[in-house]
Amino acid sequence: MGKNILIVDDAAFMRMMIRDILTKNGYTVIGEADNGATALDKYQELSPDLVIMDITMPEVDGIQAVREIRRVDPNAKIIMCSAMGQQAMVIEAIQAGARDFIVKPFQAERVIEAVKKIIG
Repeated sequence: MGKNILIVDDAAFMRMMIRDILTKNGYTVIGEADNGATALDKYQELSPDLVIMDITMPEVDGIQAVREIRRVDPNAKIIMCSAMGQQAMVIEAIQAGARDFIVKPFQAERVIEAVKKIIG
Protein backbone atom coordinates (compact mmCIF):
# COMPACT_ATOMS: atom_id res chain seq x y z
CA MET A 1 0.00 0.00 0.00
CA GLY A 2 1.24 3.48 -0.83
CA LYS A 3 2.65 5.93 1.65
CA ASN A 4 2.82 9.15 -0.41
CA ILE A 5 1.06 12.09 1.21
CA LEU A 6 0.04 15.58 0.05
CA ILE A 7 -0.21 18.21 2.81
CA VAL A 8 -2.57 21.16 2.32
CA ASP A 9 -2.59 24.05 4.81
CA ASP A 10 -2.33 27.81 4.34
CA ALA A 11 0.08 28.03 7.31
CA ALA A 12 3.65 27.00 6.41
CA PHE A 13 4.31 26.23 10.08
CA MET A 14 1.45 23.71 10.17
CA ARG A 15 2.67 22.03 6.97
CA MET A 16 6.13 21.76 8.51
CA MET A 17 4.74 20.21 11.72
CA ILE A 18 2.72 17.62 9.79
CA ARG A 19 5.66 16.86 7.47
CA ASP A 20 7.92 16.25 10.49
CA ILE A 21 5.40 13.89 12.13
CA LEU A 22 4.88 11.93 8.89
CA THR A 23 8.53 11.63 7.83
CA LYS A 24 9.60 10.51 11.32
CA ASN A 25 7.05 7.69 10.95
CA GLY A 26 8.19 6.49 7.54
CA TYR A 27 5.76 8.33 5.27
CA THR A 28 6.79 10.36 2.22
CA VAL A 29 5.47 13.89 1.74
CA ILE A 30 5.37 14.22 -2.06
CA GLY A 31 3.88 17.69 -2.17
CA GLU A 32 2.41 20.65 -0.33
CA ALA A 33 -0.23 23.21 -1.17
CA ASP A 34 -1.35 26.39 0.60
CA ASN A 35 -4.99 26.46 -0.58
CA GLY A 36 -7.69 24.24 -2.01
CA ALA A 37 -7.22 25.34 -5.61
CA THR A 38 -3.53 24.43 -5.56
CA ALA A 39 -4.44 21.20 -3.74
CA LEU A 40 -6.59 20.05 -6.66
CA ASP A 41 -3.79 20.77 -9.15
CA LYS A 42 -1.21 18.99 -7.00
CA TYR A 43 -3.54 16.04 -6.45
CA GLN A 44 -3.95 15.55 -10.20
CA GLU A 45 -0.22 16.04 -10.82
CA LEU A 46 1.12 13.81 -8.00
CA SER A 47 -1.62 11.19 -7.35
CA PRO A 48 -0.89 10.93 -3.62
CA ASP A 49 -2.14 7.97 -1.57
CA LEU A 50 -3.51 10.37 1.03
CA VAL A 51 -4.24 14.08 1.45
CA ILE A 52 -4.11 15.82 4.83
CA MET A 53 -5.97 19.11 4.42
CA ASP A 54 -6.93 22.09 6.54
CA ILE A 55 -10.57 23.20 6.44
CA THR A 56 -10.09 26.98 6.69
CA MET A 57 -7.98 28.34 3.81
CA PRO A 58 -8.07 31.29 1.40
CA GLU A 59 -9.42 31.06 -2.18
CA VAL A 60 -10.85 27.51 -2.03
CA ASP A 61 -11.52 26.11 1.44
CA GLY A 62 -10.90 22.50 2.45
CA ILE A 63 -14.53 21.40 2.16
CA GLN A 64 -14.83 22.67 -1.41
CA ALA A 65 -11.45 21.14 -2.23
CA VAL A 66 -12.59 17.73 -0.86
CA ARG A 67 -15.62 17.88 -3.16
CA GLU A 68 -13.50 18.79 -6.18
CA ILE A 69 -10.81 16.17 -5.51
CA ARG A 70 -13.49 13.50 -4.97
CA ARG A 71 -15.15 14.54 -8.23
CA VAL A 72 -11.83 13.88 -10.03
CA ASP A 73 -11.09 10.73 -8.00
CA PRO A 74 -14.03 9.18 -6.10
CA ASN A 75 -11.56 6.94 -4.24
CA ALA A 76 -9.42 9.83 -2.94
CA LYS A 77 -8.40 9.40 0.70
CA ILE A 78 -8.53 12.69 2.60
CA ILE A 79 -8.05 13.56 6.27
CA MET A 80 -9.25 17.00 7.33
CA CYS A 81 -7.66 19.22 9.97
CA SER A 82 -9.61 21.71 12.01
CA ALA A 83 -9.16 23.92 15.03
CA MET A 84 -11.22 23.30 18.14
CA GLY A 85 -14.84 24.38 17.91
CA GLN A 86 -15.33 23.68 14.19
CA GLN A 87 -17.52 20.60 14.68
CA ALA A 88 -20.11 21.70 12.13
CA MET A 89 -17.39 22.13 9.52
CA VAL A 90 -15.91 18.74 10.39
CA ILE A 91 -19.31 17.09 9.84
CA GLU A 92 -19.65 18.92 6.53
CA ALA A 93 -16.16 17.76 5.51
CA ILE A 94 -17.00 14.12 6.31
CA GLN A 95 -20.24 14.43 4.32
CA ALA A 96 -18.21 15.88 1.43
CA GLY A 97 -16.07 12.74 1.43
CA ALA A 98 -13.27 13.15 3.97
CA ARG A 99 -12.36 9.87 5.70
CA ASP A 100 -11.28 11.29 9.08
CA PHE A 101 -10.34 14.49 10.86
CA ILE A 102 -7.60 15.66 13.18
CA VAL A 103 -8.03 18.52 15.64
CA LYS A 104 -5.42 21.26 15.94
CA PRO A 105 -3.16 21.64 17.82
CA PHE A 106 -1.84 18.33 16.52
CA GLN A 107 -0.84 15.42 18.66
CA ALA A 108 1.62 13.28 16.73
CA GLU A 109 0.01 10.03 17.92
CA ARG A 110 -3.41 11.12 16.65
CA VAL A 111 -2.02 12.12 13.24
CA ILE A 112 -0.27 8.76 12.82
CA GLU A 113 -3.30 6.83 14.11
CA ALA A 114 -5.53 8.51 11.49
CA VAL A 115 -3.01 7.96 8.68
CA LYS A 116 -2.45 4.29 9.61
CA LYS A 117 -6.18 3.68 9.76
CA ILE A 118 -6.57 4.88 6.17
CA ILE A 119 -3.38 3.86 4.32
CA GLY A 120 -1.58 1.56 6.73
